[in-house]
Amino acid sequence: MTPELLSRLQAARAAQRSVVLLTRLSDGEQHLWPEDALPGTLAEAAQQALNSDRTATLAQDGESWFLQPFNPPLRLIIIGAVHAAQALAPLGVAMGFAVTVVDPRGSFATEERFPGVILNHDWPDEAMAALAPDARTAVVTLTHDPKLDDPALDVALNSPAFYIGALGSKRTHAKRVERLTEMGHEAADIARIAAPVGLDIGAVTAPEIALSIIAQIVARRRGK
Repeated sequence: MTPELLSRLQAARAAQRSVVLLTRLSDGEQHLWPEDALPGTLAEAAQQALNSDRTATLAQDGESWFLQPFNPPLRLIIIGAVHAAQALAPLGVAMGFAVTVVDPRGSFATEERFPGVILNHDWPDEAMAALAPDARTAVVTLTHDPKLDDPALDVALNSPAFYIGALGSKRTHAKRVERLTEMGHEAADIARIAAPVGLDIGAVTAPEIALSIIAQIVARRRGK
């Protein structure tokens, strides 16, 4: 790898931009996509490598290429240190997410209840602004409290987060939609929210609800 290409790769990773390093195996020639223009087949393969988070090899015009994706870390931001969050956080870790639980109520968001994850005790609007959700971020609100959930949803809807989910019944969500509309969000944006949150598996208990949520997050990420 040339010093110039290494510098570009390091800069992309520091800026948390998704890139793919392509190496032609016959002579070691390398390109960094999407910064470098590539033929359609190689560009499509690079995008697939990013989507899958997996290395790949590709034969193109008699040459073999090795594709190595560099993605920012997957993140799961959970608003509300409630029972469902206690079950969801370890599932998120198991799925490869860096998990942050946001709750200003210090007696709820404790290391004893949430071992191995990041705890943020700021108010959700401040926490979300600092966390700056990106296209590799899932956001789930679980408190049922508009004072906590709505500010987080406001920030999430103004971000490229790939998944936004909110716990609550259809009636609860209808009222939430009214509030978010008053905050200036369009119907198409509000429709990004998965509500009621999670896949419909008949979940009742906190672990079951957490399972339905993480399954929906994975499905959304995989385009299913």
